[in-house]
Amino acid sequence: TMTGCPEISSVRHELAGNHTAIPIILSGFIMPTEKITSRQNARVKDAAKLRSRRQREKQSRFLIDGAREIHRAMAAKIQFLEAYICPRYCTSQSALSALEQLPDTGIFRANVTPEVWEKLCFGQRNEGLVVVAQTPERHLGNLSLPEKPLVAVLEGIEKPGNVGAILRTADGAGIDGIILADPQTDLFNPNTIRASLGTVFAPHICTATLEETLAQLRLWQLPIFAAQPAAEALFYEMDLRQGAVLVLGSESDGLTKAWQGNQITGVQLPMQGIADSLNVSATAAVMFYEAIRQRGVKGATEHGCQWQAGAGR
Repeated sequence: TMTGCPEISSVRHELAGNHTAIPIILSGFIMPTEKITSRQNARVKDAAKLRSRRQREKQSRFLIDGAREIHRAMAAKIQFLEAYICPRYCTSQSALSALEQLPDTGIFRANVTPEVWEKLCFGQRNEGLVVVAQTPERHLGNLSLPEKPLVAVLEGIEKPGNVGAILRTADGAGIDGIILADPQTDLFNPNTIRASLGTVFAPHICTATLEETLAQLRLWQLPIFAAQPAAEALFYEMDLRQGAVLVLGSESDGLTKAWQGNQITGVQLPMQGIADSLNVSATAAVMFYEAIRQRGVKGATEHGCQWQAGAGR
C-alpha cells in the first residue's frame, strides 16, 4: 500500500510541506517538474482555454480532472501531454497514486501555486492534479462488436451531464457499443467526463453523424427500439436477447423523424403522473437494465474489465 511505501510517504511529506519540491521522486525514478507561479504563463493559459468546446476542437486536446478519471484514462490508453500539480492539494492517496502512475517520459510536468491552480481546476475539485490529454479518435468504423450485441444510440443529446450519466449507466449495464449521433456537446466536455466517472474513455464509445449512424445500423441488421413517449409498445415488450439497438433522443426535442421508419419499433415507459417522460438518463437506465433482466445476467461480470484494469473502479 502507499502508506507503507517510503517513496510515497516522502512525496506526501514534500508535497504537503514544500511547495518548491523539484524534482519529485516516485518509485525509484525522477520526474522532472517545472514550477509555474504566474497565471499568465502561456501553457497555463492554453490549458485553461480547454474548458471551452471551441478550444478543445481547435487544439485537439482536453482536460482531465480527478484521480479516478485520470486512472481510467490511463487504463484506456489516452495519451497524456501535460500534468499540472498543486502540491498544497495533491495529498490524498488516490491523487498521489495517479501522480505516480503518470508516464515517466513524453509528458510535460509542472508544479503550480494555488493561485495558478484556481485557473486550471474544474469547479470545486481540489485534488491537486489535472492532466491535458490528446483527443483520441473515436470513429464509428472502428467499433468492434461481439455476437448479439447491445448498442445504444444517443441522438442530439444536449446536456453533457446527461451524456455522462448515460455512459456511466451503459458501462454498468454492459452495453457493447455507444454512438453519439449528431451530438450537441463534445464527448470530452468536463461535465461529461465527471458525470461518467471516467467511463467516457472506453474504446467502444464513438461519435458520428446521423447519416453515418443509420448507414451502419443497416449493415448490422439489428432490431432497433426507439424511446418515444407516444409509442404504443411498452419497453418491456422489446426482445433484447438476440442483440438490439436502443435509441434515445434529446429532452427538448426527442428523436428526429429519421427514427420513424418501418424497421424501427417505438417503445415507451408507462407514465402514471402528469409528466410524459422521464429524464433521458433515467429512461436509458430503465431500458439498459431491461436487457440485463431479459438476458439473465446476475451480479458483476467481466464485461469491460480489460480496458478498466487498474482504473480504481
